[in-house]
Amino acid sequence: MQLDDAAAVVRAREGDQDAFRVLVDRHSRSLYRLAFRMTGRAEDAEDIVQETFIKAYKQLSRFEARANVSTWLYRIAFNCSVDFLRSRPRRQMVADDHVLEGLAASPNAPTMDDLVYAGQIGEQLQLALRDLSGQERAAFLMRHYHGCSIEEIGDTLGLKTNATKHSIFRAVRKMRVALQGF
Repeated sequence: MQLDDAAAVVRAREGDQDAFRVLVDRHSRSLYRLAFRMTGRAEDAEDIVQETFIKAYKQLSRFEARANVSTWLYRIAFNCSVDFLRSRPRRQMVADDHVLEGLAASPNAPTMDDLVYAGQIGEQLQLALRDLSGQERAAFLMRHYHGCSIEEIGDTLGLKTNATKHSIFRAVRKMRVALQGF
């Protein structure tokens, strides 16, 4: 089914489940990346993406056609991520052993030193992201990992242009300090 986002929303409002599936297929990867960067765990990110689409489905009637569907979904995913982070205690991220073993078994695999160094960088990056406020984290991730424009970030986070730029600037400054050794 080839529908643009706005048409898919209209048809989903009318009860067309295939139209809603188009939205899920089209946006789930980018929402997963956002949720994963916010939480640092694949399982949590999957849960957040599911919750995002459940909330979006329930709120289809409130979606305003003048808005961008991806911005609307990002905002829901961001709110779900923040709610999740508030509800759990801070904890260290643990790497899955089976992922490392799978990488080591492939013929063109990085060396064990590469894996260890990459793991250290990943851990430090997640710790640095956790030290950002929710708004700074979301703005940073949307800008530098998802390539969103300042306007898209501002719309998603409910910020004016200058506040959006300031959030990104503060996040970059904090990340530089936290990752200075790498």
